Amino acid sequence: MSPLRSITQRLHSQAHGPIARFISPEAPSGETLKPFVLLDHFDAEIRPGFGFGMHPHSGIATLTWQPDTDVRYEDTTGQNGILLAGGLEWMNAGGGAWHQGQLMGSGRAQGFQLWVAMPPGVENGPSEGQYVAPEAVARLKVPGAQVLVLLGEYTVGAQSARSPIRSHQDMNYFVVMLEAGAQWRFSPPAQHDEAWAFGFDGHALIQNEAGGRALLTLSEAGDIALSAPEGPARVLMGTARKHSHPLVLGSSSVHTSEQALALGLERIRAIGKDLKRKGRLGR
Repeated sequence: MSPLRSITQRLHSQAHGPIARFISPEAPSGETLKPFVLLDHFDAEIRPGFGFGMHPHSGIATLTWQPDTDVRYEDTTGQNGILLAGGLEWMNAGGGAWHQGQLMGSGRAQGFQLWVAMPPGVENGPSEGQYVAPEAVARLKVPGAQVLVLLGEYTVGAQSARSPIRSHQDMNYFVVMLEAGAQWRFSPPAQHDEAWAFGFDGHALIQNEAGGRALLTLSEAGDIALSAPEGPARVLMGTARKHSHPLVLGSSSVHTSEQALALGLERIRAIGKDLKRKGRLGR
């Protein structure tokens, strides 16, 4: 058993309406935690139709987990439908793609969207949308906890759960659901020198400290320990090998170079013109 990673920083959110942003490509957090370059936490009262209209990305992949409501989706890879609550939407925008989503439920709902920086050779490649039904989300039950494997792999002894999504990065992204009084410990792969955890439901301890409503960034090596001494709790966490390329930003794009960004923006504009011609965008 390795020593615990130390807590290096507590990141408090920036409010964007009903969205709390904990990691941003425009802030130091995006650079220090890459390939995790954006993390939004949505928590609000909703009504059917609430959501986000058609909008573009390039150079990144977005992973959206919406556990409390079904989502109607559409993207420019030609896919559309309804993703049931608890499923995953993975949109690898590649060289440019547009997508939209509307929440179909009502009442209180929360969820997360993560942006993952893509490496050269992928950032301007084909776009790919993947929609994972809730029953197909990888998960592993261990004493006192259940781990949802949104990206990557979780192994305990002879048991293993692996996400069906290929992230193009060496990374893990889990939801750890702790029972009351439970303790859980994880040894990330040795090369995962990026790590963070955020307790978003209940009162979890992270590295034996209360996280409050902050995202805790962790040091480069060692284990991660979670516990729920006061009742059930849920923690979102990520570990990864650091993305070794710079972050070159557009309004909805993240690339590794100015040239790659220019190609992405050109592709986004071309798709946008086609959507507008077809009457699928406002004039």
